[in-house]
Amino acid sequence: LLHELPLLVVQGNWGRRTVNDRPSLAGAHDVLVETIAKEYQLRYWDWIEAKRRYVEKATHGRLGYIYVPDTGIGGQNDLVRQFRGQWDKVGLIIDERFNSGGQMPDRFVELLGRKSFNHYAVRDGQDRQWPAVAHDGPMAMLINGWSGSGGDYFPFLFKKAGLGPLIGRRTWGGLIGISGAPALIDGGKVTVPTLGIFSKEGQLVIEGYGVDPDIEVMDDPALLAQGKDPQLDRAIQEVEAAIKKNPPKPTSKPTYPNRSGY
Repeated sequence: LLHELPLLVVQGNWGRRTVNDRPSLAGAHDVLVETIAKEYQLRYWDWIEAKRRYVEKATHGRLGYIYVPDTGIGGQNDLVRQFRGQWDKVGLIIDERFNSGGQMPDRFVELLGRKSFNHYAVRDGQDRQWPAVAHDGPMAMLINGWSGSGGDYFPFLFKKAGLGPLIGRRTWGGLIGISGAPALIDGGKVTVPTLGIFSKEGQLVIEGYGVDPDIEVMDDPALLAQGKDPQLDRAIQEVEAAIKKNPPKPTSKPTYPNRSGY
């Protein structure tokens, strides 16, 4: 964000900079710059923020956008952080395109599917729902062929839980898990296919095929080259249509009982 600040670097050495709004040491101050080895994490966050702002602008702040990069620790942290910041939106778009997998994402779906049960009338403050962080509006999930393993299972559970339509392209289809293989004596290791998935109906599922979208949307290279995202646009359209079909109904606070004669 330094390009947004009216600062001029007067002098400095490695990690330390003296800055001012004019080319003079008079009135200048020092800042400590922490360098980074690569820009990937900054570009990743910038990509997410650009998508979130796009959705916010396109829907006049009604819809939220959450990106889940994997189903490991990083994905859990990103999901919780973004969900807590946007749970009160009228609708949500969950983007799991390019999800690289990790663990079984059942807790991801449990969080997204959490609904409010009741409200509390607060004596001095704003009334609130309970659970305090729960989303009652419609959702949609974006998927593509680069989503695999836990990235296959996440949309599978999302659909099973009835949280909303899957939009995009069929996922990768590689869900067999590895577990329990002991280390080798020389310190090396091998991975052994251990966990295969089958449905409650007794059918092998997902592996070698993936998870189909409910609404197939191609990534048109011509549109992508223009910086557009047709899959995201379709998700906005679908969630907005769901809101229009079933608009949110505010809960009215009941009249307090008169206990003056008790």
